[in-house]
Formats: sequence, C-alpha cells, structure tokens
Amino acid sequence: MHPRTPTDALTLGQHLVSVLDSGARVATYKLAVLVALLEYCVEHVPAEQDATIDVDLTDLAERVIALYWRQVRDFEGVYLRQSSNRIAKIPDAVRQLAAQTRSFGRDLPLETAAASAPELWEKTVDTVRLTMIQQPLHRLQKVPGASTHSTFLYDDSWMNDAVGRKRIAEVGNRITLYPGVAFGLARLSGLLKPGFLLAWVDDVRRMNPALSDGVPDFEGHLFGQDRIALQRPRQVLIDEYGDRCFYCGSRVGPAAHVDHVLPWSRVGLDGLANLVLACSRCNTSKSDLLPERTHVSRALDRDPDRLTSLAAAITWPVQYHRVVTAARGLYATQPDASPLWRAPGDVVPLTRDVTWLHSKVVFHG
Repeated sequence: MHPRTPTDALTLGQHLVSVLDSGARVATYKLAVLVALLEYCVEHVPAEQDATIDVDLTDLAERVIALYWRQVRDFEGVYLRQSSNRIAKIPDAVRQLAAQTRSFGRDLPLETAAASAPELWEKTVDTVRLTMIQQPLHRLQKVPGASTHSTFLYDDSWMNDAVGRKRIAEVGNRITLYPGVAFGLARLSGLLKPGFLLAWVDDVRRMNPALSDGVPDFEGHLFGQDRIALQRPRQVLIDEYGDRCFYCGSRVGPAAHVDHVLPWSRVGLDGLANLVLACSRCNTSKSDLLPERTHVSRALDRDPDRLTSLAAAITWPVQYHRVVTAARGLYATQPDASPLWRAPGDVVPLTRDVTWLHSKVVFHG
C-alpha cells in the first residue's frame, strides 16, 4: 500500500542514511542493491515527479552483477571477501561466470561474457536475483533489532529469506517504488552514490583484516576502470573519427584519453556510445562534472548503426539506449543552476529544459 503523500528527496535521503547507519553489515549486498537501484532510477525517471515506477527484478539483478564484475578478480593474489559468512552467493556466482568466460586469460566486458555463455549467464542472473530478494531487498528497509518497520521505498511484505521463484513470478518479478521515490533517488544519486561506494570500501576492508591500510588504489580495484582495458575502443575511435579531442578539436595522437561523456562516477556505462577521445586538458578539467548537454547530443548524434558495427568488430558493448535514458534522467533531475562543464575554465549553470524529461525522442539529428 502506497504512502498517502509522495516521498520528498530529503526525507528519502534521511531514511536511507538511518538504515545504513543502524549497524555493521554482514555483507556488501545492501550497498550493491542501493547503487543498482540509484542507477535504475536515473535511467527510468518518470515524467511526473510523484509517479510510481516498477523495477524489473531481473534487470536489477543484472545491474548488481555488473557492480561485482569489476571486483571478483583477485587483488594482490587474494579473492576479497564481501561477506562475513563463509559463502558469499552473489560475488561467488559472478566470479564463476568470470572464470568460465575468460578469453585467453583476459577478462571480458560483462555484456560480451554474457553473450558468450548464455546458459551460464541465465543461471547466474537467476542465482543473484533469488539471493538479492531473499536477503538485501527483504532487509533493506529494516533496522536491525526492531520488531516492526515502516517501508519507505517499496512494499516488502511478500519477501522473506525463503521466498521462492513461484512467489516472485506471482508478484510479476518486480517491486513498485512508492510515489516520488524514483525521482527522489535519481535526484539524490550524485550525493548518495559516492557515500555508498565509500561505505562499500570500508566494509570490504573490515571483512579482509589482512589488508594493509596502505594498500595502493584499493578503491580503484573495486570501482575503478583499470579492469577494462580501453585500448580497443581507443583505437576504433581514432580510426573512425580521427585523432582529435571530441571536446576541443586538438590533436591527441595514439595516447589519447578515452573519456566517458556521462561521467562513469554517475552512471557506470562503458558502452561505445558513451566513449569519446579527449585530450589530457579537457579530460582532467571535465573530471566528474556533467557536460553541457550539447556534448551529449553530439556524442549521440553519431550514427547508432555505425557505433553498433564498430563495437561488434571489437566485441564491445554499445549501450546506446541506456546512454540516452541515463542522460535524460541525469539532466531532468538536476537542480537548477547545477554546474555543467563546457570547456576547460568554462562551467555554466544548468537551466531547466522540459524536453529532456517529457520528449520520447530526446536527441535529434
């Protein structure tokens, strides 16, 4: 049953912080689900702020897999624990998928791995989905030790730690976010996601006490982009579009930076539709700022069919539609006057453009 009034973003944020601060987590699953839920909401922002939205649980499970995909390789020869229990079903299932799809000793992009072993992929998604519902989704809105709880994200009355596939099918394999929750989570994503990732890093350190505090780039191992070598998309972009910076047009040469137009820290999209060449100056200046919308439009004005062909040639994901929906969600939920990066030393305030929220065809040309 939905709350009488839509949830505002501030109240939503306070609820999430109180749940996360309520005690030590025994696994990183809650954080993974929350990050996946944030990204889902960014990509599925409703036209009306107070609307409800359905979250497909298979889609959510696939997003959770994507988050662990970077983490299941060994770190300094050690498989990092993500749970205080002996068995960690979600990362263990993802690690098995990675091990069985590795090509010539090289880790593949997740979409490529999934396509190469469809039966194993479906089995992995099923395992992660079931575990996700029985554990983090079932417990996410509960404060440990409390006899009762009030839901603030979705109805969890049908969930328990033994819920089966039949019951999941009966409820339509989905949860429905309460009025205002989807828009609120999308609006708060830029603030909440970094906090969730920091908490995740702290949890993994706590669960792996043998790790030294001075371990270099531990956070980069968990959430950085080092795991996916960008040499292949870099060379394709150079060959197809020339060795010039996408933003300023300066020559970049073979050592060009590969930049995520929509910042990877906001939405973890490595697809070719979200990748461009950039000079060091522009890449460093832009950092994690949202770019001015004309940059996103130009990136998506590249022929989708050609991007698909280029990506197929190097066995790389495209993610064109996801980049479109993520862009729509990010810009539609930013407060007025939020900073947008135009060029080095040139940051402009966002002005409201309702077409980014209501238009079915967001980009033209």
